[in-house]
Amino acid sequence: MARPEQELLLRALLEELDGPADPDAERAWLDEVQRRSADFDAGLVKSIPAEEVFERVRSRLKQ
Repeated sequence: MARPEQELLLRALLEELDGPADPDAERAWLDEVQRRSADFDAGLVKSIPAEEVFERVRSRLKQ
């Protein structure tokens, strides 16, 4: 586990690389999650079992 000073350094480096945080990002993600949840609940989209997704990824990686 990282020591507190290592964690602070890592956060500072990531912020430097990523630039300033987008203040609207959290709201945008929440809106997107709510939209997707409503679409799912309304039957507009279907879920895909995780094993099927992983199998597709494994197949594509083998190509």
